[in-house]
Amino acid sequence: MREFSLPALYEVPADGNLTDIVRRNAAQHPDVAVIARKSGGTWQDVTARKFLAEVHSAAKGLIAAGVQPGDRVGLMSRTRYEWTLLDFAIWSAGAVTVPVYETSSPEQVQWILSDSGATACVVELDAHAAAVEAVRDTLPALKNVWQIEAGAIEELERLGQDVSEETVDERSSLACADDPATIVYTSGTTGRPKGCVLTHRSFFAECGNIVERLRPLFRTGECSVLLFLPLAHVFGRLVQIAPMMAPIKLGCVPDIKHLTDELAAFRPTLILGVPRVFEKVYNSARAKAQADGKGAVFDKAADTAIAYSKAQDSPSGPSLGLRIKHKVFDKLVYGKLRAVLGGRGEYAISGGAPLGERLGHFFRGIGFTVLEGYGLTESCAATAFNPWDRQKIGTVGQPLPGSVVRIADDGEVLLHGEHLFKEYWNNPGATAEALADGWFHTGDIGTLDEDGYLRITGRKKEIIVTAGGKNVAPAVIEDRIRAHALVAECMVVGDGRPFVGALVTLDEEFLARWAAEHGKPAGSTAASLRDDAELNAAIQEAVDDGNAAVSKAESVRKFRVLASQFTEDSGHLTPSLKLKRNVVAKDYADDIEAIYAK
Repeated sequence: MREFSLPALYEVPADGNLTDIVRRNAAQHPDVAVIARKSGGTWQDVTARKFLAEVHSAAKGLIAAGVQPGDRVGLMSRTRYEWTLLDFAIWSAGAVTVPVYETSSPEQVQWILSDSGATACVVELDAHAAAVEAVRDTLPALKNVWQIEAGAIEELERLGQDVSEETVDERSSLACADDPATIVYTSGTTGRPKGCVLTHRSFFAECGNIVERLRPLFRTGECSVLLFLPLAHVFGRLVQIAPMMAPIKLGCVPDIKHLTDELAAFRPTLILGVPRVFEKVYNSARAKAQADGKGAVFDKAADTAIAYSKAQDSPSGPSLGLRIKHKVFDKLVYGKLRAVLGGRGEYAISGGAPLGERLGHFFRGIGFTVLEGYGLTESCAATAFNPWDRQKIGTVGQPLPGSVVRIADDGEVLLHGEHLFKEYWNNPGATAEALADGWFHTGDIGTLDEDGYLRITGRKKEIIVTAGGKNVAPAVIEDRIRAHALVAECMVVGDGRPFVGALVTLDEEFLARWAAEHGKPAGSTAASLRDDAELNAAIQEAVDDGNAAVSKAESVRKFRVLASQFTEDSGHLTPSLKLKRNVVAKDYADDIEAIYAK
């Protein structure tokens, strides 16, 4: 058993709640832009003073509509300014936010709103309103539903005209640090989602210590962050609240379809995202270079960036020759890549899945350091992260200051700290199991080095045991294979089988480019190319790279390219893009059997 901790850098208030943040910002930084809203295609700054006024206006409407202290209020929307506004308004009314993924089905909406006992709900689009309406007769506690695109903010402002500021101030001060701030329903790879109760204390401990440990990245009046993660996910909530605590300017966009355009317009100094975002940036840049006939130059630049980053970890640092090559490629390649990322940023924080060492070294080598972290819904997002000044690529960093990470005798990662969740809503059995002996049992397998840096090597429940008795952690090799531009998703199989295999889906965007470059018929798809010899040779390269990270017994011997994608709509991915392994295994049972057919 091994454990590591760091002293807290932020003192969690003995009392108080998250509404204190917006009131403090308005008092101490009234004219500082704490958030920006997109209007008419342009960004408009909102000062701390104005944001507080808009929060209170919406809170008055909620109070007038009958929302009571402690009530749960559903919030179903894409990432946008109004979500953040309503989040703080719900807390200012003394209530609890219950986020709902905007992609949720009516059945999922019904479960979350009924299990939480929501008395009101705010949705964004017609489709969201229809999803709630389809199950409303099964939600007797639900009294009010407002729609953002149908004027919800204006309606709440009108409803609250007769509610006084004193009333809002009184409601805002009712919740204490240990009261629930939000109930985040885990996306659930199996079974029904559990409602994870996160308190105001959880967010104070989480965001306060992150801001203090990464203070150079959170300089008031200088720094900014662009939020494009779903706010129904706990990582999105972290990205929303931490900038408010700093405070630095926060911008919100609904998706990553036009992310490069949004980055160029907003020009954030800090990006918080998931590995797929950084993989896309790299793969898109490489594909464009190849299309322009500059693929060889890009590959040399990438190799130089990786070598330069690795040399920074050595006592002697980069050699003179490497520094000269790096300087040349900085003008030719790296500067353009940094411009794609907004042109002002030097750091990003990545979470939600492993980033991969090669990608970590590549980005640090081009002058844009991606700090990898690790966390769960139950740990209020990050429970470990790499510090800006002492990064160890390949690890998920050191514990959140003020918390403890312990590795149990069986390798499971255990957590302790004020940032942890309070309970699973209406589920005392699951709560007792997860919080045994005062430690949260993550279900993840990991190791701690002598400096307290954590590596996650797999999921306890996802360990594959081959027929030969070899234990295989799928995540290690899956992440390496998935880093290939042609690969969208990869799932390792082999439980009880004679060897390890893999199911692979293709990235549709890069498949089209690859097909054109290799003379395949126009309009070629994964279904038409899955048995193509050249395509399978390209995927074999990705598999070979993955195999290099594991022992021979753990390596993928055979793979099968699938004709379709793993998506949230198909039911194979959770809203946070985690594989639903049992569903994939069931739906693609024939493909798995084909891997092991003699």
